[in-house]
Amino acid sequence: MEKEIFTGLTIFFIVGALIFLMFFLYFVPVGLWITALSSGVKVRIFKDLVGMRLRKINPHVIVRAKITATKAGIEVEIPKLEAHMLAGGNVDKVVNALISADKAQLNLTFERATAIDLAGRDVLEAVKMSVNPKVIETPLVAAMAKDGIQLKAVARITVRTNIERLVGGAGEATILARVGEGIVSTIGSSESHKHVLENPDSISKVVLSKGLDSGTAFEILSIDIADVDVGANIGASLQADQAQADLQIARARAEERRAAAVALEQEMNAEVARQKAKVIEAEAEVPRAIAEAFRSGNLGIMDYYNLKNVQADTQMRESIARPDDSKSKPGN
Repeated sequence: MEKEIFTGLTIFFIVGALIFLMFFLYFVPVGLWITALSSGVKVRIFKDLVGMRLRKINPHVIVRAKITATKAGIEVEIPKLEAHMLAGGNVDKVVNALISADKAQLNLTFERATAIDLAGRDVLEAVKMSVNPKVIETPLVAAMAKDGIQLKAVARITVRTNIERLVGGAGEATILARVGEGIVSTIGSSESHKHVLENPDSISKVVLSKGLDSGTAFEILSIDIADVDVGANIGASLQADQAQADLQIARARAEERRAAAVALEQEMNAEVARQKAKVIEAEAEVPRAIAEAFRSGNLGIMDYYNLKNVQADTQMRESIARPDDSKSKPGN
């Protein structure tokens, strides 16, 4: 019985010792401390390593970054690395960027590197682009010269990172938009498309002289026109469309005038019909007037016959003066 109790206590103490050792090695990474000492980096066990664990910071990342910076000859304080990591930054990229900038003799401080990293930009990639410029190709830009011929151009822009303007500076999209606008403006101000085809470098010279990299995170080194193609004859198309539109307008106006003439003719016909009706109405009053004259004694029978003779004589003279068409034509 005593033997079993002794065995149980022994197992309990062994398990407890193992658990304590695990917690001790977790809060006190002795191996990491030995690695730092062998690398020439002074790290305090309780204030630095244990403090990092209590602040929920991975000490391996901080100590390895400190070792890397020290071996490269760059002095970076551990509290600053911890503060940057607590702010959500990437400590490894910042340290590697500082090393690359130091080797390339670029003026990059730890504060600026952390600010670039916290701004959401890849600080290491920015340093690499500052040393090794990047070529950006614009999409196909179409513009029309003054002679109405469309030209399509593609440009290649060589840029490098401007470390001083990296925080708050515009990106590649702004560079592409400004260069595209400059190409359209240059082609549009050309008198003839042939001039642009003969001197494509004139586009790059004009665009480069405008200072398009102001306010951006890049510095434009060169703008090269990679390709220029002739597009459609937009001027002729616009003239043809204008002529077609003018023709439609002329047709509409002619139709309007024809409709007005037809309406006027109908009005005249109606007016003639009204006047004829008035004449007929007046002629109908003549017999009534003659009958009234008979009844009143103002007109005698002889006067009536004289009136008829005058009317007959008048009709005869009119027939002689205006013969029928059938009689006036020869051969009838």
